[in-house]
Amino acid sequence: MKSLNLWLCCSHILSLISPSFNCSFASQFHKSSGRQRVMERRLQEAQLYKEKGNQRYREGKYRDAVSRYHRALLQLRGLDPSLPSPIPNLGPQGPALTPEQENILHTTQTDCYNNLAACLLQMEPVNYERVKEYSQKVLERQPDNAKALYRAGVAFFHLQDYDQAQHYLLAAVNRQPKDANVRRYLQLTQLELSSYHQKEKQLYLGMFG
Repeated sequence: MKSLNLWLCCSHILSLISPSFNCSFASQFHKSSGRQRVMERRLQEAQLYKEKGNQRYREGKYRDAVSRYHRALLQLRGLDPSLPSPIPNLGPQGPALTPEQENILHTTQTDCYNNLAACLLQMEPVNYERVKEYSQKVLERQPDNAKALYRAGVAFFHLQDYDQAQHYLLAAVNRQPKDANVRRYLQLTQLELSSYHQKEKQLYLGMFG
């Protein structure tokens, strides 16, 4: 309290010496406060879009759900200092996020990417490159996320990268040993790998036999 009173006293003295001091301080304070309000609104809008996406997913309206998740991510992109901002005065130039805001930001981003991968697996034709990309974004922040591990494994399987598919599916089955879908894709992957190694062995025998 004493330090606050001292600061206010000094501010008052400075304002008497230089009236522009008060104006400059007030301007900076209001600008920062305004940016914080914008950040809060963007976080709330992103969460609302995510919830709308979840509702569309439950209704089987996957394209609509994808649109909502993308809108949520667009709101968050303006707040994430690691990404270029499409919104003026936000992003790297904006005020720093509080720990609570940063947690909301990253959780919402991760949920949206995970749900986007889930939607794409329900849409024909399936864009497995995108499923892989979104699942790996989830795993960057949540390496033990069983759903993302499974979806990454499925994507790599259909992209015919069976070594990577096995890597992710083994990790998924360790976390969800009773999940029939995970076990089925792991079995399919191991069959493909076995077939590949058998063909490779026969090829070498033919070359040097």
